[in-house]
Amino acid sequence: MQVLVLHSDVAPDAPPDELDTLVTADAVAHALQLSGHRVARAAFKPDPKALKAVAADADAVFNLVESVGGNGLAAAVAPAMLEQLGLRYTGGTAAAIAQTGDKPATKRILRAAGLPTPDWAEPPRWDGVGATRMIVKSATEDASIGLDDDAVVAGRAAVRARAADSAARFGGRWFAESYVEGREFNVAILEEAGGPRVLPIAEMRFVDWATERPKIVGYAAKWDEASPDATGTVRAFGLETREPALAAALRELSLKSWALFGLRGYARVDFRVDEAGAPAILEINPNPCLEPLAGFAAAAAEAGLSYYALIEQILHEATND
Repeated sequence: MQVLVLHSDVAPDAPPDELDTLVTADAVAHALQLSGHRVARAAFKPDPKALKAVAADADAVFNLVESVGGNGLAAAVAPAMLEQLGLRYTGGTAAAIAQTGDKPATKRILRAAGLPTPDWAEPPRWDGVGATRMIVKSATEDASIGLDDDAVVAGRAAVRARAADSAARFGGRWFAESYVEGREFNVAILEEAGGPRVLPIAEMRFVDWATERPKIVGYAAKWDEASPDATGTVRAFGLETREPALAAALRELSLKSWALFGLRGYARVDFRVDEAGAPAILEINPNPCLEPLAGFAAAAAEAGLSYYALIEQILHEATND
């Protein structure tokens, strides 16, 4: 097929989390070419005429758009425009990306459906902030933007101050979520034959982590490979064998999330599990990172899928009418 790899418009001097989009686009394009497809690449611009022109010869679009103009919440514009043009594309729909792109809105949907998610509070009133620790997070941006040890605070004044500081530094809306003491898991889901397949579950382990530090996968852990945070966060598989009951619970909640948000193609559900063993859903990611060394590709490899087979499977589900 003729495939257009569509990615965010990223400046050469962009921060590492944005440049990663270009690394992923290179890897996906190379994998598609090795599978025999003809591939073109383009940066997405929110102009229907320009998109129609750049995709004129495409049989399908591999959508890797994570933001528009640096705004993560606007990522839904890309699939919306592709739908309007009648083009087949990979990954989440515009509706799914818009719903899950707003984290407090996602949590409201989860809570209404009876699915567990940590308590949270939003400005300006910050109702729900008590004496327990909260983690202040961007409401609309991924990639652990603004997450470091100081993002975990206690008390309304500290939450308000951290949110104001983060908004001043990074822009956008910020909210506070109850910090769950416990373990962190990522559940990758790949569509096969029109239905979701849960790949091997990954646990993020915090190795040689100072006792007083909150256990979070912050910005440095994700984007500064030489940092102690990066070397100290280690992905581990094998939960299905070691703790089958917990694995089954995470699998069930992930599949319910897939259905609730109408996900397709591929997705990831992130969890914390408290010290009593109760899982809570942190975030839903309809188009998680497909960089070859990132978590989704690692889960696929654990399941016996090469990177090329993974990319081909995602394309196949998008074009198998």
